[in-house]
Amino acid sequence: MKNTGDGFLAEFTSSVEAVRAAVQFQTRIKELSIHEKEDRRVSFRVGVNIGDVIVEAHDIFGDGVNIAARLEGIAEAGGICISSSAYDQVRGKVGVQFADLGDQNFKNIARPVRTYAVIWDELGLTTRSSRTESIALSPPRLSIVVLPFANLSGDPEQDYFVDGVTENLTTDLSRIGGLFVIARNSAFSYKGNTIDVRQVGRELNVRYVLGGSVQLSGKRLRVNVQLIDAESRKHLWAERFEKPVADLFDMQDEIVSRLANSLGAQLVVAEARTAERSPHPDAVDLFFQGTACFYKGPTLEHATRARSFFERALVIDPRGVGAIWALIGMANVDLTVGADLLTDEGAALLSAAEANAIKALSISPNVAMARLILALVYINTNRAARGIAECDQALALNRNLAYAHGAIGLAKFYMGCPTETEGQVLEALRLSPRDLVANRLMRFVGVAKLHIGADTEAVSWLRRSIEANRTHAPAHFSLAAALGLLGALDEARTAAKAGFALNPSFTIRRLRVAKISDNPIYLAGQERLCEGMRIAGVPEGCDVGDGS
Repeated sequence: MKNTGDGFLAEFTSSVEAVRAAVQFQTRIKELSIHEKEDRRVSFRVGVNIGDVIVEAHDIFGDGVNIAARLEGIAEAGGICISSSAYDQVRGKVGVQFADLGDQNFKNIARPVRTYAVIWDELGLTTRSSRTESIALSPPRLSIVVLPFANLSGDPEQDYFVDGVTENLTTDLSRIGGLFVIARNSAFSYKGNTIDVRQVGRELNVRYVLGGSVQLSGKRLRVNVQLIDAESRKHLWAERFEKPVADLFDMQDEIVSRLANSLGAQLVVAEARTAERSPHPDAVDLFFQGTACFYKGPTLEHATRARSFFERALVIDPRGVGAIWALIGMANVDLTVGADLLTDEGAALLSAAEANAIKALSISPNVAMARLILALVYINTNRAARGIAECDQALALNRNLAYAHGAIGLAKFYMGCPTETEGQVLEALRLSPRDLVANRLMRFVGVAKLHIGADTEAVSWLRRSIEANRTHAPAHFSLAAALGLLGALDEARTAAKAGFALNPSFTIRRLRVAKISDNPIYLAGQERLCEGMRIAGVPEGCDVGDGS
């Protein structure tokens, strides 16, 4: 943030990164001065604290900064002191041990600060010691390098296209919130070399290596891609994309979009597995675990468990990067449970989702996923036009956010334009055909088709939705309605029964009370949906106190 004579003030978004930087800095200073006479050696002190700061154009200040300065002042020459708030976040994660210095009273700080100091022992003067190596082997989570894809076409003139896939994928992955992507120039230094992924991981300090090949043969283009754990060398995910050659550059964009969407989900799952093994999970670890839990299916059981992970994350990190993702996770759970009508508390849940999405954006306004969740809250609470505006902002931040196109299609449906839903959903599926929530996109189209009386098409789309994910109760109830309107009563009742297995308390009244839209075209279509549900045996439900 600023220089102060022979010192400086630095701000980090991660306590682990702050302490890792401090250790590497002090180690390097010792290495540089080891051959100097003792009275000529340069020594620095470092203090690290987590706390609120007041931000100005070129400075930050406040008690959070003051405590860091006081910690620096009591550190030994060449040493590091950290507060208990930082220690709780970094212990066991930065490759060094700490000594407990007890409570320290600092000038102009109201309460004592529990303080810890790094224990250097053999670390100090040994170049590339075992501990510094252990620090280097603790790369940032969600850190990845996209290695240059191999050109298997046998035509050197196609190198431009293959390199373009690599470069664009690097750019698009960098738009995924929380993902640390090695820059293009560093990645391309490995082009044409025999690759040892473990060595690449150590040299670039990343957890994951993404590699692949492109083969252009005749009128067909094939892209193979693999995600590899850099330390274990295990293949975590592999995918093949094969398409007819049309416009190479349009195809490149589509391939990159599909890779970015698929890879984002795979990385979260991989990080969740790692987080499960951590004896001291931090806020981001808990976010990954909560997200992976929610990926298992939008049931009340999974939602409740996922939310508990996000709530714990928010307690650990109420204002930092972890807080952003915890708030997004909580908002997503509440949005899903409310929009899927899994309880009678839909309005309260959507209100909570809106509040947490706005809180996340107040911390960091450029998080595309928070924009998308807020958009979906607006869309599901009779504010579809505002929802479309938020979707546009989310896409401006991340052009590969496929679900935003589907959300726009849903908004059009609620605004009385059901014929426009399919086109938006098809664009979303083009960008992410194997999206984890593709089933929802298919349901959007199915219900839109039912609203306009295209019941046979509705059945086709809704069956596709259920095949993609059988844990989504609204798809079963919507399929029951479409089959009921077609007169297929046995199949309709079977579909309704599958819905009740996932959401036993669902009623038509709960659907009506949601008041998603007051558009007359939408309301007329909603009556068709409700009538189909009645035919399939879905109960009407009752108003509280009506005596029935």
